[in-house]
Amino acid sequence: MLDKATSIRPGEEFDVSALTTYLRKRWPGFEDINDIHQFPGGYSNLTYLLVTNLGEFVLRRPPIGANIQSAHDMSREFKVLSLLNPIYEKTPKSILFCEDAAVIGAPFYLMERVNGIILRGHIVADISPSPDEMRTLSTATIDNMVALHQLDIHHSGLLELGKPEGYVARQIGGWIDRYYKSATDVIENMDLVTQWLQLNEPADGSPALIHNDYKYDNLVLSPDNLAQIEAVLDWEMATIGDPLMDLGTTLAYWSEPHEAKALPLAAAIPTWLPGNLNREEIVARYALRSGRDVSNILFYFVYGTFKVAVIVQQIYARYKKGHTQDPRFASLIDAVHFFASQAVKAIEAKRISNL
Repeated sequence: MLDKATSIRPGEEFDVSALTTYLRKRWPGFEDINDIHQFPGGYSNLTYLLVTNLGEFVLRRPPIGANIQSAHDMSREFKVLSLLNPIYEKTPKSILFCEDAAVIGAPFYLMERVNGIILRGHIVADISPSPDEMRTLSTATIDNMVALHQLDIHHSGLLELGKPEGYVARQIGGWIDRYYKSATDVIENMDLVTQWLQLNEPADGSPALIHNDYKYDNLVLSPDNLAQIEAVLDWEMATIGDPLMDLGTTLAYWSEPHEAKALPLAAAIPTWLPGNLNREEIVARYALRSGRDVSNILFYFVYGTFKVAVIVQQIYARYKKGHTQDPRFASLIDAVHFFASQAVKAIEAKRISNL
């Protein structure tokens, strides 16, 4: 059940000989790439497995046709990992960064591979986790988020990753702008949510390191104990900002059972399995462990849900423009409608669970 790489998708290949030549000059001890595959999960940056004479490593590069520079900045993601390596043990070791797009067609970086289970919907039947295991994992997941939010940002160099002042306002304005730049359809609920977010924007909370994409399929779990988190992956959107904005994004991805039945994409992250904490329980656990005020969690959930809708919309727009032929992207507009509807339901019901 370890996370496995498969064949490379058509159109996402690159020149292995050029990569080999580059690595021989810049990576001490490296000689050859014995095999290369692609990890099939994820909808953003492309991730490959390199089997080399030094062992197994992971290469990450931006998606084909992406022009959202801040969301696919390989140098920044490499810097995040390099800063975290000494102070947070659940990060893969960073190896090297290449800014020369001529090597494989885009900037990229290498990191060590951490073996383990990545919990996605399609492997649930094979693992068959018990309700007790899922409750323990969901609790460990939110406790680990609290631990990330408590890392020292002042003496570690992490503070240079972001500007915490005005973070909430920049995020609201930025995601609204990204939505309308990538919109392919008129979606009334998205318009309603943009208005509500602008009218209900809170002040910034005490800043912390935030992951911004923290969910089950970005966690590597121990095969011997599902509740043991071996590594946290995909730091491409990590920054310094209000940690409740981070929590809101996680809540948006945290689908409950009836939602997983309504949308296959929501079912891909198995927070709907029996035993998982629901969203309200997640918030209660976060408040208990962090001591932060979560009384305005409705705003952060609506924000997170809107943000996820925009991310999906951007991916769908790339598909519509022909920049990718990945068949998974063809129906993503349905997910945009779903998450927009989730946000409106939450606003109307004034709650974040059982929508």
